Amino acid sequence: MNPHQQSVRQLEQVADLLRDQYQDSVEFNQVIEKLKSPNQIIEGEIEVKMDDGSTKKFKAFRSQHNNARGPYKGGIRFHHNVSKEEVMALSTWMTWKCAVTGIPYGGGKGGVIVDPKKLSPKELQSLSRAYAEFIADYIGPWVDVPAPDVNTTPQIMAWMIDAYEGYLKANNRPLQENPLATFTGKPLGLGGSAGRTEATGLGGFFVFEKLVKKLGFDNKKDVTVAIQGFGNVGYWFAYHAHQAGYKVVAVSDSKGGIYVEDGLDPVVTFKYKQDQGKLPGKAITNEELLELDVDILVPAALENVITKDNAANIKAKAILELANGPTSPEADQILADNGVIMVPDVLANAGGVTVSYFEWAQNLQGYYWTEEEVISKLQPLMEDAFEKMWLMKESEQVSGRMATYMTAVKRVVDTMLLRGI
Repeated sequence: MNPHQQSVRQLEQVADLLRDQYQDSVEFNQVIEKLKSPNQIIEGEIEVKMDDGSTKKFKAFRSQHNNARGPYKGGIRFHHNVSKEEVMALSTWMTWKCAVTGIPYGGGKGGVIVDPKKLSPKELQSLSRAYAEFIADYIGPWVDVPAPDVNTTPQIMAWMIDAYEGYLKANNRPLQENPLATFTGKPLGLGGSAGRTEATGLGGFFVFEKLVKKLGFDNKKDVTVAIQGFGNVGYWFAYHAHQAGYKVVAVSDSKGGIYVEDGLDPVVTFKYKQDQGKLPGKAITNEELLELDVDILVPAALENVITKDNAANIKAKAILELANGPTSPEADQILADNGVIMVPDVLANAGGVTVSYFEWAQNLQGYYWTEEEVISKLQPLMEDAFEKMWLMKESEQVSGRMATYMTAVKRVVDTMLLRGI
């Protein structure tokens, strides 16, 4: 299955679980059919002038899945493996991610087929500006609010904001209420939000703490954690877990991982990696990390790392997905059969989009919050989302993933039924 087919399959599974609540009504089935496809897909080619004077074309996409609950919301990725099916799937999952935390957005996603490492800084800026102009007629603070994703940064969002404003002026279109609110994930100096850098990892940590309590642990020091991925998300999750007293025994990056039985200090480990170019400790592979005998496994790096080939070897009691799509559908079933509790990506890593929502709200008000205020607003949203998932899981006797999707899809379906089909 391609990613979009996978997202449709998930929706169909959830619909089967929800159908009785809606008496299998015609309206319910019509809404589910509508949710299988994005409302709109913008696709085409953008031209970029290269440093040697030539012009190169790049395939570009923006998928707008659903806006029943609010403006489309989702990142922009620059990657050579971007495809139409991928952005369609990611925009669908963004709809559920926004719904599960209750923030007033729908799902969107964009991308350009490009290897940004092969571009000079000037070419990267030109590509960013060209993409912003490509989607300019389809975005806005109350229409579609893009953000950074794979290989895009706050600086790239700054270039896009500038290009977007220039496009509106050049075409004699009035600026939206606040053009800054059209993109999130911006630098602090251009309307960004305090707390955004660590938001995904920190949001995951808030969910993790609720999960630990549900698992019945009495002492934080007894809880062992292995984290695959030591980038921004993995690092900040590890940092907060360590600070709170949990035992982080393994981390990894793209080159491999380390295992420290007595627990490691993420700050010291990260500094060593920066200075020495490698991680300190007993070397293990990424594959070995996934199969460690730990309490909670946190995949925070790549997609599809837990598959039908290794799922049966997972020894963790629970998995907290901080990466997007780290578990294949086949592996999901094996894990569920083996009693492994799953907190899926659309819940576990929703801290990022939640703080993007906070940034948007601050832009629209022209009033900015301190980092402490941001965190104080993030924590209850993440904890409430987890509690609602757990309640659904227990009442319906389904997996954590299905419970999360049932909560999210029900919210979207209910809103669409309120609006009328």
